[in-house]
Amino acid sequence: MLFNFFPGFTGFTGFKSYEFSTPDIIPSWYIVYGHDEKLNDIAKNCLYQNQQLAVISPYQNIAFSPNQRFIIIGDIWLSNRTELLNTLTLNQENITNQEIIAQLWEKHHSQCLNLLVGMFALVIFDKQTQELCLIRDPIGGKNIYYTLNHKTCYIAPKLRNLSPFHQHNIDIIALRDYLCCAFVPGSRTLWKNVKEIRPGTLIKLPSEQIFEYWQLQEKVLDFDQDINWYGEKLRTLLEQVVKEYLPLNQPVGVFLSGGLDSSSITALAAKLHNQKIHTYSIHFGAETANELEFSSLVAAHCQTEHHILEITFDDMWKHLLATMMYLDDPIGDPLTVPNLLVGKLAKNDVDVILNGEGGDPCFGGPKNQPMLINSLYGYVNNQDILSAYLISFQKCASDLPQLLNQEIWTSLKDVDSVFIDDLQAEVNYLNKFMMLNIKFKGADQILTKVNNLTQANNLLGLSPLFDQRIVDFSMQILPEYKLSGVEEKAVLKQAVRDILPEKIIYRPKSGMMVPVKLGFRKYWQKQARKLLLDKNSMIANYINYEVLHSWLNFQGDIWGRYGVKLWLLVSLEIWLQGNK
Repeated sequence: MLFNFFPGFTGFTGFKSYEFSTPDIIPSWYIVYGHDEKLNDIAKNCLYQNQQLAVISPYQNIAFSPNQRFIIIGDIWLSNRTELLNTLTLNQENITNQEIIAQLWEKHHSQCLNLLVGMFALVIFDKQTQELCLIRDPIGGKNIYYTLNHKTCYIAPKLRNLSPFHQHNIDIIALRDYLCCAFVPGSRTLWKNVKEIRPGTLIKLPSEQIFEYWQLQEKVLDFDQDINWYGEKLRTLLEQVVKEYLPLNQPVGVFLSGGLDSSSITALAAKLHNQKIHTYSIHFGAETANELEFSSLVAAHCQTEHHILEITFDDMWKHLLATMMYLDDPIGDPLTVPNLLVGKLAKNDVDVILNGEGGDPCFGGPKNQPMLINSLYGYVNNQDILSAYLISFQKCASDLPQLLNQEIWTSLKDVDSVFIDDLQAEVNYLNKFMMLNIKFKGADQILTKVNNLTQANNLLGLSPLFDQRIVDFSMQILPEYKLSGVEEKAVLKQAVRDILPEKIIYRPKSGMMVPVKLGFRKYWQKQARKLLLDKNSMIANYINYEVLHSWLNFQGDIWGRYGVKLWLLVSLEIWLQGNK
């Protein structure tokens, strides 16, 4: 069943309803645990219910352990499914992933989590002890949220599912962090009373004990080996991972930008798959530069069926509401809308879509270079490591004293950042920032974006370079083989050198730039004014009106980064209006 949360868009001030496309939101599951007075009234889509627990889901994603003691609910994709079936001596092809974990949990309890490779958001109920375990996979491919309301806990894989069970008060610390990063990092969400489970974490209820069953660790494999040795090991691991990710006897798609990361995944898929490979690239029309030269080169080299999608400025604005509604917390990255639209195109051909996400945080992308420069020259301008890290996101970190309402800024300016402990960790300087980006940007922006926006198109989105085994191995590689002087991702280049054109290996990294500055100057300024300057806007009580007014007139920012900042704020306002 599909349902529409926004008939007519009556909540959107200053806009005509036809300016936004209407999102169809696929319903998901949620769990009620505790002493809800309404628990006995729950009937529709209720898969299981007793005096302590109710599982509400539109589909059968529940399993019982063989002795019936444990109930497993969740969203699960396992890349080592075949291996686990062999371990359990099960030959049933139709056994669900929930049933696999139910058997493993009965035998090994939480120790079985070390056997799972893939993406999962799990809830496990022990009927004997009445305890509930909430579990998220190590890298954060799936998500799980919870809110406590008196003696009752509500749990769901989608933030929207919890909407009826909590007050919609903004967490101003999360707001601050969003303005700095374009996503909400850590266990906070934009809603004050709703939390996110961190990757690699198990939370036990009702005791609220938190266990980290996996941690990313720096552990160099061999200091005496050269880059060729590491490259060979990485190549072997990449082939194993990509092979496991390929669908059996089906075509597969790859989002192909023409950069090293997505090109590597395309080449590996073409080498290992016996079915058709579809690749998908985007551009933004004749007014802007694009990278079609490189993506088309890779597609031809790998003999894929290549699809190119032009995304207009009208498309970007029209689909922004739908995009924000498919996300959990807001994400202010302008690539969100293109991700949604190219996924819609891919669904015409495939059910599984791969991407190159993870290459930068795992193998030393160019965004690490400003922090390395800061380590050498930061003392010159007295810039501390936290400020330098926040500014490296190139969003609104340095604008906060002026951008935020003065009272709010005063209450926030001395509140510690979620990043501070990791920034002070005793690890290699480069690895420190790579680990930060894996832990926060990977889990809280990249992977949640991939998961939600591919699911919106009924696709399975997979990120081989964010596989747990790849992530672990990236911290076993000597740092100088990842970012070698000005050459980024040196070891990844070594690993795939023989399957990609030299032009791709040696081209400078440019990144997929979305022309949002041109968009606001030429196409969206009027709409953005109506949205952001409305006295009744959702952000009006938090954001300085005068700063907004200046930015909408392209004034007040010495770096001229009006496009990304306005997109950040427009995304926030639309997300808040859609979720109020």
